[in-house]
Amino acid sequence: MPSINSIGQPIDRVDGRLKVTGKATYTADHPIPDVAYAVLVTSKIAKGTIASIDTRAAERVPGVLAVLTHKNQIKLAKDPSQVDAGSPADRALQVLQDNRVRYGNQPIGVVVANTFEAARDAAGLVKVQYTPEQARVRLEDGLADAYVPKKMGGGGDSAQSRRGEPEAAYRNAAIRQEETYRTPFQTHSPMEPHATIAAWNSPTELTLYDTSQGIFGDRKRVAALLGLDPEKVRVVSLFIGGGFGSKGPTWSHTVLCAMAARHVKRPVKLVMQRPQMFGPVGSRTETRQTISIGAGQDGAIASLRHETISHTSTFDEFTETASLPSRMLYAVPNNTTLQKLVRSDIGTPSYTRAPGEAPGTFALEVAMDELAYKVGMDPLELRLKNYANRDPDKNLPWSAKSLRECYAEGAKRFGWSGRPRQVRAKREGNTLIGWGMATALYPARRSPAAARARMMADGTVLVEAGTQDLGGGTYTIMTQVAAETVGVPVSMVKFRLGDTRYPETPVSGGSQTAATAGTAVYEAARALRQKLSDLAATGSPDGVSLASPVDFLYDGNELFAVGGGKRVRVRDLIARTGKPFVEGTSKTEANADAKAFSCYSFGAQFAEVRVDADLGTMQVSRMVGAFAAGKILNAKTARSQFIGGLVWGVSFALLEKNMYDERLGRIVNNNLAEYHVPTNADIGDIDVLWIDEDDKHVSPIGAKGIGEIGITGSVAAIANAVYHATGKRVRELPITLDKLL
Repeated sequence: MPSINSIGQPIDRVDGRLKVTGKATYTADHPIPDVAYAVLVTSKIAKGTIASIDTRAAERVPGVLAVLTHKNQIKLAKDPSQVDAGSPADRALQVLQDNRVRYGNQPIGVVVANTFEAARDAAGLVKVQYTPEQARVRLEDGLADAYVPKKMGGGGDSAQSRRGEPEAAYRNAAIRQEETYRTPFQTHSPMEPHATIAAWNSPTELTLYDTSQGIFGDRKRVAALLGLDPEKVRVVSLFIGGGFGSKGPTWSHTVLCAMAARHVKRPVKLVMQRPQMFGPVGSRTETRQTISIGAGQDGAIASLRHETISHTSTFDEFTETASLPSRMLYAVPNNTTLQKLVRSDIGTPSYTRAPGEAPGTFALEVAMDELAYKVGMDPLELRLKNYANRDPDKNLPWSAKSLRECYAEGAKRFGWSGRPRQVRAKREGNTLIGWGMATALYPARRSPAAARARMMADGTVLVEAGTQDLGGGTYTIMTQVAAETVGVPVSMVKFRLGDTRYPETPVSGGSQTAATAGTAVYEAARALRQKLSDLAATGSPDGVSLASPVDFLYDGNELFAVGGGKRVRVRDLIARTGKPFVEGTSKTEANADAKAFSCYSFGAQFAEVRVDADLGTMQVSRMVGAFAAGKILNAKTARSQFIGGLVWGVSFALLEKNMYDERLGRIVNNNLAEYHVPTNADIGDIDVLWIDEDDKHVSPIGAKGIGEIGITGSVAAIANAVYHATGKRVRELPITLDKLL
């Protein structure tokens, strides 16, 4: 077995120096010769048609190469409004094929020029006359037409579920409650805007540098629309400055950039301006969730009903699967859930960090807190009373579940035992102090993936997989997995990602990269190690052969293969092959154990808020998150991921909301000055811990995913703390001071 232990160690990011010195190459940083610049023109109305579009003034700006609109009649090989039913990340696109306007900020033109400044100035000179129609963006306006989708989410779950007799159990329950909870539209707002550089190598070969969380899906979608062989489309995404789900699908601007580059016969760079990030590249949809709970006086839940209504666009379909946690989180014998969609004149909503589970756990876990007060139980005690020892929805055992330990350790670290039961009972001067808690969960997924690992003559190991790093540490944890599996120091491994020339992996979404790409890297590294062991055992012309298994020893200058008391230089081993390296490859399948086990990560969230008794101003002063998410591959990057999730919880609970002008159907706070996200001053003390798990049912390396679970439950914990502090129950987010006065 390998003698190097690197998995789990808190090593520094291997890409850290590149980032802090400004040498990390993000999409817009690629130095492409002779590049032209593109700027989008977007719609000023949310619904209607373009009556006329005058580009003459724009075309006269010095340096302008082209102004593309629907009038150019650029034909595509495939209808961009059609999506592949087998690719849930595909979106119906608006790429200048007609004069219809379907939502505010829809791309309706592209200006290409020799400089960015010329393209920007010319874009402002495009004159558009519209025939507007009344746009509908209010959820209530479409309730009469709400429908149940056939399938929903990336997992293809049914939009309805049912077990037992929930209505009868609710009628017969001693304690009954029914409330409605609302979450708002939210925009992803990563630091790095969406960007694309398109360079045609020939009329049939295209290279895309794209801010993509799914480079292989990107390649497939662009190739289909442009009539290309997917193998002739290369997509590169080396570094991503945050994505949060928005960079998972292929959006209109990517295809438009490729179309523009083909038209002007030069490479073209298109970087979306911040206001253009609101509408064309997805959002988290508004939800209205109604939860009914029937329980006994002892807190045992007999009936749970959860109905979610959310938006989708008029031309595409996306479901925010908020009802899913209510199907399986607690041991409820009588349960029903339902998802409905309302078609609205908006850009298609899309996956946003912890899609479904983030708004869903807000509603469910606030409802649980309300029930705790009704039955006179501690909120943590109520959750333990209804603890599910197996998945009640799928009737399967858990792959691993350490939620009890999360409750216990999180409560201990937070000091939960010192919490007064009564509301408004804890204060310092004029400051009301409240404590709240909630449960966290997120599915643990693993998809098919591939990787390759090569040991070079000098003993260094090159590992390649076409996955993506959104900033969470994928470069680093894959390096650690490869190093330990082969049995060499981390310093001798170089991991490369973000290029469709490397072996194929899925989208970096759904918290699956560590388990999915990590498994592929692990298997490729194992295959490499086995080849080296076999090579060492065959002997050489000088008669030196090693007994299996082989370990590796690095003396600071040279790497040796060691076995049976003998050793041989790795460079001599590789020389026996007549090639410059020895290679191991892998091609792993989806997680087969997911059919026999219910695979989730779990956690417990605790929050303290401080609220001014007179003004209603508030701050989340302290949070503790305790998680059980499989084997942690790097203690340092994992801690950052968990903290980032809790920070997002503060943002979700107190700050984020797209404000629509409902008359015009347009977002009015489409900038980072008015669309509020937290700064350092908004964040109090955050403490995270995890329970050691080694869930081999999810992945051979024991890892699950941690990118999203930190958000789930955190929003409800904050809302519950606000109630404990003030006695005012806020069921509509964000929690602003006007709702507390």
